[in-house]
Amino acid sequence: MKEYAILGVISVCAAIFLDWGLQTNVLRRGEFYVFLIIILGFKLLVNGYLTGKNIVMYNPHFLLGQRIGSIPIEDFLFGFSMVTLTIVFWQTFKERPARRRPLP
Repeated sequence: MKEYAILGVISVCAAIFLDWGLQTNVLRRGEFYVFLIIILGFKLLVNGYLTGKNIVMYNPHFLLGQRIGSIPIEDFLFGFSMVTLTIVFWQTFKERPARRRPLP
């Protein structure tokens, strides 16, 4: 079974759903996609090096077998999810008023 691929798709769906549910509208902002392209460029460099030199290896049993360069497509799904969820949570908690406990 292709568990890594299934989990990658689930993580992308979760990121999209949370952006919608928490009403942060991260996916509607142009600067998000500029930021995402910059991150993808560095991902291609670093992850491409690591997977190309077999420093990081994946069990093909869990992958779809599709790659961009030497990077499994599932890594791009998880990368999108990580970046998106980080920004969604940042926006969510930034907009909440700080709850501070008084010092003893």
